[in-house]
Amino acid sequence: MPCVYVENQNVVGLDPNDPIEVSFGKPVGDDPTGEDHPELLKMKWHHGHNATIVNGISRIGFMSGGHAARWKDEDMADVITNKAVAFVDEHVKEQKEQPFFLYFSYHDIHVPRVPHPRFVGSTEMGPRGDAITQLDWCTGEILKALDKHGLKENTLVIFSSDNGPVVNDGYYDDAVTKLGDHKPAGPLRGGKYSAFEGGTRVPFIVRWPGRVKPASTSDALVCQIDFMASFAALTGQTLAENAGPDSLNTLPALLGESSVGRDHLIEHAGTLALRDGNWKLIESNKGPAVSQNVNIEVGNAPQPQLFDLSTDLGERANVAGQDADRVAQMTAQLKQLKDAGRSR
Repeated sequence: MPCVYVENQNVVGLDPNDPIEVSFGKPVGDDPTGEDHPELLKMKWHHGHNATIVNGISRIGFMSGGHAARWKDEDMADVITNKAVAFVDEHVKEQKEQPFFLYFSYHDIHVPRVPHPRFVGSTEMGPRGDAITQLDWCTGEILKALDKHGLKENTLVIFSSDNGPVVNDGYYDDAVTKLGDHKPAGPLRGGKYSAFEGGTRVPFIVRWPGRVKPASTSDALVCQIDFMASFAALTGQTLAENAGPDSLNTLPALLGESSVGRDHLIEHAGTLALRDGNWKLIESNKGPAVSQNVNIEVGNAPQPQLFDLSTDLGERANVAGQDADRVAQMTAQLKQLKDAGRSR
């Protein structure tokens, strides 16, 4: 909540006589909720998404007002993709020689998965599969806009994700029943909400035909928080002293000019883990081993877990018991990094 578009810090299409109120603690207004009125739903909620109904779908949190401004999920991909393409078109028209930055955040495969009718039935995987097809279309439209203006060769495009996969993330949308033998995380253990690699290692594709060798791959360790320092270096900018203290310049790795990125990285998904080269330590945590709502191993265990990702990418063999010295060293390193963070 609220289920509205915001543009230039204003709610699009808002009637000032119908102001918006939002609450994540207690109900506001008299709009029906998914918990009290399941008969009004076009998609049944599974967990957490049972508050105010908007467009036949119950949401996280409560909302009143803003009725004229509320979005329709089926149109969302078209709305934001058209905005992105228009941004490129207008920039080229007004200042063709100047570089630009476009951040495009997909909604498609995030719940609720409600693709446009023209994509419904495009796969055998139900709404989740159809939404992925829709996401592919969104990507293609933006790339076509670059091609149309002759920007392909000299434009850096990065396609990535915010976390590992999750199938049931709040609604009954056939994602689980139609998954079949497919494993969204491939050989990785865990998924969204997990400290295992399936939760924190994400798809990451770089395209820059004029600079990056096509079809090349890299094992360099990089993180999305490195974008700040890397893009500053790419564009000749100087970051403020306190800006992005955890961001490292990994531009050579991003561009395929070096096989070396970071030497270490803290991963956070409920509990903390430390990557040090190909070694990974997940600190001890007393929480549940499996997230019951989404049925994903989250990586919690009462004792530290140590994995050698060079030979055990799936994190199946905890070798902490065989390498106490490395566990102690990485535990101390993680503590030092946490203490440094707290002192900022």
